[in-house]
Amino acid sequence: MTWDILNIIGTIAFAISGVLIATEEDYDLFGMYVLGFMTAFGGGLIRNILIGIPIEDFWMQGHLFEIAFLAITIAYILPNKWIVKWKNAVVFFDAIGLAAFAIQGANYAVSIHAPLMVVIIAASMTGTGGGMIRDVYAGRKPLIFSSGIYALWAVLAGLVIGLGLVRAPYSTFSLLIIIVILRMLSVYFNWNLPRKAYNKIE
Repeated sequence: MTWDILNIIGTIAFAISGVLIATEEDYDLFGMYVLGFMTAFGGGLIRNILIGIPIEDFWMQGHLFEIAFLAITIAYILPNKWIVKWKNAVVFFDAIGLAAFAIQGANYAVSIHAPLMVVIIAASMTGTGGGMIRDVYAGRKPLIFSSGIYALWAVLAGLVIGLGLVRAPYSTFSLLIIIVILRMLSVYFNWNLPRKAYNKIE
């Protein structure tokens, strides 16, 4: 049950995130669906490839494709004034998708008895892969490399789950809320990982 709920939450949140970015970039309807689907499913696809899960398993989640299609369609037919208001919520939807899919990816790796490092990688790729593909398709600098310690929160989710600190459904959803809050705080207060200063030599 927890697994399915996380899948649904992440799929809807990332699909809407993709739609909002497509709207900002003035993409047509086809571009909106492509960006929505790539954001919702790109991270899971990258995870499956990296940890050797048969690619056929990716296509055996028809209900999630239907949910993503419905979410994108509803977002498309909503009045423009609603979309304008939602544009300010891109970071919020992205944070929800990041948290839900990072936890889901970590749980998936744990379920196949993967070592801790693989659990962390699965969390990171599942949580950030879709957003990274979305940003590349939209011609933007990927958030994972530049904004608000984006990927660190996915790593944190993988570490907590990989160490067995979160098991019960209520604690899983508590972790989701914590990750969302941390992501939002990192954007609000402009927290960033250190950068190396580079002075170009003439």
